Amino acid sequence: MAENPLPPYLRSQPDGVFLAVKVQPRASRNEIGGLHGTELKVAVTAPPVDSAANQAVVEFLAEALGLPRRAVTLVRGQTSRHKVFRLDGITAETAAAKLA
Repeated sequence: MAENPLPPYLRSQPDGVFLAVKVQPRASRNEIGGLHGTELKVAVTAPPVDSAANQAVVEFLAEALGLPRRAVTLVRGQTSRHKVFRLDGITAETAAAKLA
């Protein structure tokens, strides 16, 4: 059985999956930009003011992963471009496949 290692931006935890993201606000469109170091690059059209970009990333990730919005929680990086989200109700392997 071949082992499929997880991408570096995903960490499996007992209470869900942690996803490390580098956010690019004010992009021309919402998109997943691939690997950026050990983080997944996510571009959103929202500006980085009043948590608008954070909310846009939560909505975009929820849609991309087929999760309800409440299953995507920002746990670190409220004011930084480097953020960590907790994903509930999905396995790390499923998340990796949907984000690839």
